[in-house]
Amino acid sequence: MSVAISPSLNLNKTSGKIKVEGKAELSIECAPGGDARIIDLYHSDPLRFLFPITRKDEIMNAVTVTTSGGLVGGDVISIEVNIGENARALVMAQAAEKIYRSNGENTEININLLSETGGWLEFLPQETILFEGSRLNRKKNINVIDGGRLFAGEIIVFGRLGFGENFENGLIRDVWEIEHKGRLIWSDVLHLEKNIGSVISDPACFDGAVAMATAVYVGPDAEEALTIARDVIGNSQKAVKSGVTHVNGILVMRWLGNDTLELRNAFGDFWLNFRNKLIGLPARMPRLWNM
Repeated sequence: MSVAISPSLNLNKTSGKIKVEGKAELSIECAPGGDARIIDLYHSDPLRFLFPITRKDEIMNAVTVTTSGGLVGGDVISIEVNIGENARALVMAQAAEKIYRSNGENTEININLLSETGGWLEFLPQETILFEGSRLNRKKNINVIDGGRLFAGEIIVFGRLGFGENFENGLIRDVWEIEHKGRLIWSDVLHLEKNIGSVISDPACFDGAVAMATAVYVGPDAEEALTIARDVIGNSQKAVKSGVTHVNGILVMRWLGNDTLELRNAFGDFWLNFRNKLIGLPARMPRLWNM
């Protein structure tokens, strides 16, 4: 196993602003006996990987931490997770990611996920909170090898609602790209930059929602899993709008809510029940999810 930890604060001499260029890279393989083990680990400020002790019936957990407490315009971070053949792991964030107001530059986040043959990767960030005036450009690139499985999600909150602040000015560009056998099989882009408040309030768009969530499942059994996903999402009693569809071997789940906590709970309920019914993992969320 190789491990590297490096500070990476880059001073822009023109503006005098300290910009973050953080990376977190993790590769996991299946050890003899079936347990997951780390074969490569690298992280640089402000990103860290932590590995909490899990219950015996749970898979390896890796937790990403942003030690700066939030991201500003000009910051660039990247996360890469590779799951080898027959390995299994859940990667999640320690807390919500805060994107602060920007003076013009974008916050850049790049996420690359790979699940090889027989692998199982869950990628479970907590909420991304968009402060008024923030500018976020985020891209998630997913690659699943034949027989691999991947379950990934995202929650976006439009503003600091507890402070009475809505997200009406700035940028959110959130890109999903999924590849299989080196070919792009699904791409999805959310881009809001102009008239954000009116778009969010429009009944044909977000209908006044304060938060949204997306989850995708990629695997050889995705079409068969559509029935499971519809049963699970249909049984939710939460006051959110939700739906699921199947396209090109991918399940896509969506949520819209007028209450962030209700949406988070609906998202979490789906997550724990879907993983349990699909692959037999415990029907519970990681401990950090409830802290």
